[in-house]
Amino acid sequence: MTATTNALGTIPDTASVAAPRLSTAGYKEVPPERATRDAIRAAAEAYCRTVDRSKPLTKESTRAMAEAVLRQLGLSERYLGFTMVMITNAFWRDQVAAVPFHRRLMLLPHCLKNAEGCPADYDEFGLNCQKCGACHVGDFRTKAEQLGYKVLISEGTPIVLKIIVSGHVDAIVGVACLNVLEKAFDKVLVAGIPCLATPLLSSNCKNTSVDNDWVFETMGVHTPPPTQQTRTYVHLMRAANALFEEAELLRLVAPPRRGTLPLAEALQHPDPLIRQEAIALDFLARGGKRSRPFITLAAYDALRGAPATRQADGWELSDAVKRTALAIETFHKASLVHDDIEDDDAYRYGQETLHRAYGLGPAINVGDYLIGLGYRLVSRERAVLGAETTADLLDKLAEAHTRLSEGQGAELFWRQAPQALSTLDVLKIYALKTAPAFEAALYCGIRLAGPAAHLEKPLADFARHLGVAFQILNDIHDWRGDDHNKLVAGQDVFAGRPTLLLAFALETLPPAQRGELLELLDHGHPSRSTPVPDPNDTDRLQRVRNLYFAADVFAKADKLVDKFRAKAEAIADEIQPDELRELLYYLVDTVLEKGELPQPSPLDVLPLTLRS
Repeated sequence: MTATTNALGTIPDTASVAAPRLSTAGYKEVPPERATRDAIRAAAEAYCRTVDRSKPLTKESTRAMAEAVLRQLGLSERYLGFTMVMITNAFWRDQVAAVPFHRRLMLLPHCLKNAEGCPADYDEFGLNCQKCGACHVGDFRTKAEQLGYKVLISEGTPIVLKIIVSGHVDAIVGVACLNVLEKAFDKVLVAGIPCLATPLLSSNCKNTSVDNDWVFETMGVHTPPPTQQTRTYVHLMRAANALFEEAELLRLVAPPRRGTLPLAEALQHPDPLIRQEAIALDFLARGGKRSRPFITLAAYDALRGAPATRQADGWELSDAVKRTALAIETFHKASLVHDDIEDDDAYRYGQETLHRAYGLGPAINVGDYLIGLGYRLVSRERAVLGAETTADLLDKLAEAHTRLSEGQGAELFWRQAPQALSTLDVLKIYALKTAPAFEAALYCGIRLAGPAAHLEKPLADFARHLGVAFQILNDIHDWRGDDHNKLVAGQDVFAGRPTLLLAFALETLPPAQRGELLELLDHGHPSRSTPVPDPNDTDRLQRVRNLYFAADVFAKADKLVDKFRAKAEAIADEIQPDELRELLYYLVDTVLEKGELPQPSPLDVLPLTLRS
C-alpha cells in the first residue's frame, strides 16, 4: 500500500489493495450543529487538495481519510459516514463542476416530500413531483431544471446506474440519507462516476430535512475541466451496453432471415423462421447487467494500457472484439433460457420466461440457437484474429460451456432424488455452474489483446472464487426477490434446487427437522406426481424460512462470501499489469455487492417444536 503525506497526515493510495468491505454501521450520525458540519466539510476539502485524482476512490481509502479528518478536528467517529461523504464530495467536485448542466442528473429523495397530503403520484422513474410548494422537493427540482439538469425523484441506485450506462448523463448531484449514500458508493462511485451528495439531516424517511443552501450551491457548481481526470469504467460499461442497441446488435449479428425488418415487426411475422430468429435476438437484447461482455471489453482494454478508462474518445474497439464480447452474452442468455425451463421459473427480467410465453419446445430451440450463434460470432472473425487466437477463444468457450453443463447436470440429478447434501457438494456445483462464465469473459478479453498462457491459471482461480461467492449471494438474494429479474422470493425452494442454504440447514438441523425439510422439497419437486405448488404458497415457504433461520443459514452464507472474496482479492494482489489488477479489484467490489440479509419475522423465531 502506497501513500502520500499532507499537513493532516498520511493519505492512503486510492487504488490500494481492496480489503474485505468495512461496515460503517453505528457511524452514520449527522452532526446536529451546522457549525460542525461546515467544519468537517472544510477540513475534507483541505485534505483532498493533495490527493491523486487519477485513481478511483475505494471505500477503505475513503474511510481512512475520513478518520484522519475526524482525528484532526477532535470529533467522534459516530460522524464517520457523514465525513466519508464530505471526502467523496471534495474528491469529485472539480470533475462534476466541469460537466455541462444538461449532462448531469439531479437525484432527489422522496422522503423530503411533505408526508401529509402530498399530491404527487409515483411512476416508473419515481415521484412525479407536482411542484405544489408544500416542500423543498419542488424548489430543488425547479432550480435544477432551470439549469438544464435531468431530475429523478427516487431512492433507487440501480435505475441511476442504468441511466449513466445508457449514456444520457455524465455526473450525479444528489440528496440522500447516509444509508442510501453508502449503498450508492458501492454501486456508483466504485465505477468512477463523478458524484456530489448532500446528506439528509436524519434517516427518518418522513418529513426529514437538509441544508438547503448546500443543495443549491452544489447543483450550481460550474468550472472548466480539471487537468487531472479520475479513471472510470463508465466508458466501457456504455460500450458493452451499446452492443445490445437494436441497430448495433443487428449489424454485428447480421441475422440472415430478418432482412431490414425491425425486431418488433419480425416478432409478429408469419414466417416461423423469421419469428424464431427474432425471438432469440429479442431475448439477447433484453435486460440484465451485461457484466460478462463488459468484463471481456475491460480485460482487453486493461492489457492495452486501459485507454478507455482515461478518456471518453480516442480509443476504438474492433468488430472482432465486439463480436467476441457479444458471444459471451449469447452463451449466458442461452443458459438462462434452459435454466428457466429446468426450474419452470415464471419470470425473467420482469417478463414471462420464454417457455411460458412461447411454449417448451420453441424455448429449448431458442436456447440452442443462441449457443450456435455465440460460436459463429467468434469463428466468423478468424480471418481478422488469426487461426491460433480463434482456436484458443473457441476452446475456452467450449470448455466453459461443458463445465457449466456438468454443474447444471449435477444439480438436476440431485433434484430427482433429494437427499443429504454437504456444503462441499454444493460448492463443487457452484464452481462448475458460475465460475466458467467469469473465467471465459476474462480470458477472451486478454487473449484478444495478445498471449494469455501466463495468466490462465491465476485467472481461473480468481474466477472460481468470484463465481462461487456470487452464487452464494444469489442464494441469499433469492429470499428477497427483486424487481428486475425473478419477481418471486424463495423460488429456489419451489424448484427443489440444491443451494448452500439448504446444505447448511441439512448439516445443522436435528434429524426430525432435517426430515421435515426434505419432505418440503419432495412435496414441491417438479418431477413428483404432486403438482408444483403455487409460488404464493406462503405457508410452505414460511415453514422453510423457519427451518433456515433455526439453522442460521443466512449468516453462515454471508461469512462464506467474505471468505471467497478474500481469496479472490489475494490472487488479484499478485496480478500484473496494474490495469488488470485494478479491474479484478473492481469486479470483486461490484460482482460481490452485498444487500441486507433476510431478517426473521415473529413467525421465524418460534421454537422448533411449535412449528408445523
